[in-house]
Amino acid sequence: MKTLIIIPSRMSATRLPGKPLLKIKGLSIISHVSKKAVEANIGDVIVATEDQEIIDDVKSNGFNAILTSNKHKTGTDRIYEALKKSNIKDVNFIMNLQGDEPAIDIKDILSLNEKMVKNLSNIGTLAAKIKDDKSLKNENIVKVITESNLAEDNFPKGISFLRKSERIDNIYHHIGVYCYSKDSLEKFVQLSQSKNEIVNRLEQLRALDNNIDINVSLSKSSPIGVDTEEDYLALKKIMEYKN
Repeated sequence: MKTLIIIPSRMSATRLPGKPLLKIKGLSIISHVSKKAVEANIGDVIVATEDQEIIDDVKSNGFNAILTSNKHKTGTDRIYEALKKSNIKDVNFIMNLQGDEPAIDIKDILSLNEKMVKNLSNIGTLAAKIKDDKSLKNENIVKVITESNLAEDNFPKGISFLRKSERIDNIYHHIGVYCYSKDSLEKFVQLSQSKNEIVNRLEQLRALDNNIDINVSLSKSSPIGVDTEEDYLALKKIMEYKN
């Protein structure tokens, strides 16, 4: 079974423009993510971007990148274009890593890939335990409700994805890493955005609204994503302190 990792990235993030090229320990955020993906050693790694400066940075650090259209509404559309342009043959699964999570745990990438291959699932994603009740009401923390309790060795279906909730059982902090079977990705990008997806600003609801299952793998921790200047400085401090 062959997995291809694709990392969508663009310079025009609303809250922190130019964030893929912000540096931590002398390496850009997008190249840190690429490095983690390569170290996971589950298959080829490609950064998919509409920005030439990201291509230049990634390639100068020894990683692979593909220039994609600047018309895409979602990261999934971007990874599909990169898949088609890559000419990499016989791919069974495509893993979409977030370009702004340089602290992602390699073990979580490996675990998700292993479960996808073992179960031949349509779509798989990651979720971590929620540490406090404040997170339930925080709309910036996306939650997933699973059909059964998440454990290291299971891969239950996600029933719903939401931004805020009162519920406390079988609810987890969703981490935006996805692994698609090739057929599911092709089917997904041809579907129109669903009403649920647009209202909640959650692309994954398009799959559930069209009866495509998403299975959930337990993540060891919630990686810090870089959305704001504060996130960047906090993560920089943690990653630089570690060494």
